[in-house]
Amino acid sequence: MARQRTARGAPAPAGPSDELILGRLAFGPGPAAERQHLREAGLSAWLAEQLAPPEGDDPDCAARLAAARLRMRYDAGKAPGPEYPAMDELRPLDTLAAPIAQLWPLTDYKRPMAGPERFRPRSEVAAACLIRAVYSRWQLREVLVDFWHNHFNVDASQTVQVAVALPTYDRDAIRRHALGNFREFLEAVAGSTAMLYYLNNRSSRAGAANENYARELFELHSLGREHYLNEFYNRWRDVPGALKGQPRGFIDQDVYEAARAFTGWVVEDGSGLGGAERLPASGRFAYVEGWHDNYQKRVLGVEFDPFQPALADGRKVLDLVADHPATARHLSGKLCRRLVGEGASPRLLSAAADLWWRARRQPDQIARVVELIALSPDFARSGGARVRRPLALAAAFVRGSGMDFSASEGLVAGLGYAGERLFGWGPPTGHPEETAYWLSANGLRQRWQLVQGLAENRWGNGAVDPARLPGAAAGSAGQVAEARAARRVGPAGAPVAAAILAGLAVDPARPLDATRPADANLLRRILAFAAMSAEFQTC
Repeated sequence: MARQRTARGAPAPAGPSDELILGRLAFGPGPAAERQHLREAGLSAWLAEQLAPPEGDDPDCAARLAAARLRMRYDAGKAPGPEYPAMDELRPLDTLAAPIAQLWPLTDYKRPMAGPERFRPRSEVAAACLIRAVYSRWQLREVLVDFWHNHFNVDASQTVQVAVALPTYDRDAIRRHALGNFREFLEAVAGSTAMLYYLNNRSSRAGAANENYARELFELHSLGREHYLNEFYNRWRDVPGALKGQPRGFIDQDVYEAARAFTGWVVEDGSGLGGAERLPASGRFAYVEGWHDNYQKRVLGVEFDPFQPALADGRKVLDLVADHPATARHLSGKLCRRLVGEGASPRLLSAAADLWWRARRQPDQIARVVELIALSPDFARSGGARVRRPLALAAAFVRGSGMDFSASEGLVAGLGYAGERLFGWGPPTGHPEETAYWLSANGLRQRWQLVQGLAENRWGNGAVDPARLPGAAAGSAGQVAEARAARRVGPAGAPVAAAILAGLAVDPARPLDATRPADANLLRRILAFAAMSAEFQTC
């Protein structure tokens, strides 16, 4: 963006480039109109728009989601297993808006059906994720939805109940709260069917509390593992600050007691309640008083009186962790690392944590912290500090190519080969933050295969037409290649194009016309190779 001047006329520090803003706060530079709007509005005004989007998708993206079709294909089921006919058809993304009760029959194994039918909701959410990353007007929300899906990770690839609950989880927990208040976000996640199944709290009962959710609530979702004071174990009085009601961190005893607080938070899955009484089989959240441990508890040095009203114990735990200063440091620090990189300064980390804590009662708490990070000097000078994850890499390639994109399971599989298993990452940590994970030898090869596959339309996602890209469609190979490479890597376009032409043994002076099929194929290869460059793989 253009450098502005201070009140005394001296040049102000350079702001972040358009490539950095749209590469980090969006899924890459898209249509020329988006860039022009950013330049005319300025970063502050653009952020204000992006951080307060209306609920739901913008009309263009909504229309693309409605028009999308995803293939359903499987062989016939035969005895002695379940019997059903073979299937091969294109279907709309019907599960995205469906209430969970409508989808829950997919979990009933008494009904004969193919596995792909049961896991179809996960496939549709993954397809919608790709379409929104490419086409949504509200790009920053999509970036943060991806961040929060990793923070509150569930694996929908192994357990059918999690797969069936994924559209509701994505729609009503993650997307609804991605820019909102963290305390409200925590409760939406804690009561979600996907999380209740994934971390086993749906089976937690008085006298047999399951600690999986409670442990990840402390270690991953709120205070963070860096505030786990294992050396104190069950000696809560020895935790610094505990006797003043301000413990510095958490201990195992906090986890065990919090697990008791969440007993009875279950799912309407048809389980028996005793005698002939059963829960409905709707897949919705339920609280069963008879399964809750009603006795006194102590979490983070705070006493819980016995026999509290329904849900009160669990909600009090959520209050305590959301209000804890360690949560402010952990969550704001994680956002800084995602949006700025490992080079975030102590000054920014401190300012972000302070704002997170001060805004903890505000409905737009998360949006305020994201705005502070995006307007910081650290962000402005962080170009090239982040490696694009496969989803961001693919979306940036598509957005910069002008192709008429459609999602496919082949592309979702390609992302998985490159290391990003959409809604299918097993551990509750979410995909690794460490750069080394994404840049292994095999990871790099798969990343290159990813952009080459998109350029070649390998998975049926849409054809790249080099003649439609901005800039001259005809001229010398050097001129045309440089113009196309510049669309990918900005100012580095000239040296990148020269290196690609040399590698392909193409004379830069050779005439090239993007409207000719042979030259168009060559330009597609050039676009793919430009996207393999370090300049495009990072942002």
